[in-house]
Amino acid sequence: MSALIEATRAPDYPAEIVGVLSNRAAAPGLAVAAAEGIATASLAQSKFPSRDMFEDVMTQILESWDVDLICLAGFMRVLGEDFVDRWAGRMINIHPSLLPLYRGLNTHERALADGATKSGCTVHFVTPGLDEGAAILQAEVPILSGDTPDTLAARILVEEHRIYPEALKLLASGKVTAMPQ
Repeated sequence: MSALIEATRAPDYPAEIVGVLSNRAAAPGLAVAAAEGIATASLAQSKFPSRDMFEDVMTQILESWDVDLICLAGFMRVLGEDFVDRWAGRMINIHPSLLPLYRGLNTHERALADGATKSGCTVHFVTPGLDEGAAILQAEVPILSGDTPDTLAARILVEEHRIYPEALKLLASGKVTAMPQ
C-alpha cells in the first residue's frame, strides 16, 4: 500500500488513492494512510452476522469514496462472489508467487519444499476463484542456495513494491483491461 501511495504522488500518475479500508483496526496501513490525509475505515468481519452483510457495508464505504478501482494489499479474507462480481475487472491483488503456481498461503515454504529454482510475484485481477484471475504483471526472483522462506519473501517484496504500482498504472490508464476467464 505504501508503494502505491508513493507512486500516486507523481503528477502524471493516472490514479489516486482515495481511501484505505482494512478488516483489522490495528493494521499499520491505516495509520500510514491517515498521515497522508487519505480517508480510512476498518471493519471487523466478526462483527457482522454474515459475509454478505460485511461486504455490503464495504461496498457502501467504497462507493461513498467514489472508488473506481480496488487494490487489495494484505486483505487476507476470501471475498464473496457477489462482491467480486460487483467489482469485476476493477479489483486487483498482488500474490507472492508466479501464478498459477502456489495459489493460497505459504507460497515461499511450498516453493522451497518443491525444490523450485525460481519464484516471484503476480499482480492479477480478482475473480471468485482463489488467485485464479488473469495476470497483469509478474516479476521473477531466483531461489538461491540457502534461501529460507523469510529471505525469499524479502527479495520478492522488493519486486511486489515495483510491479504493483506499475500494474495499477496500466489498469488506470486503460492500457490493460480484464480478460474473460
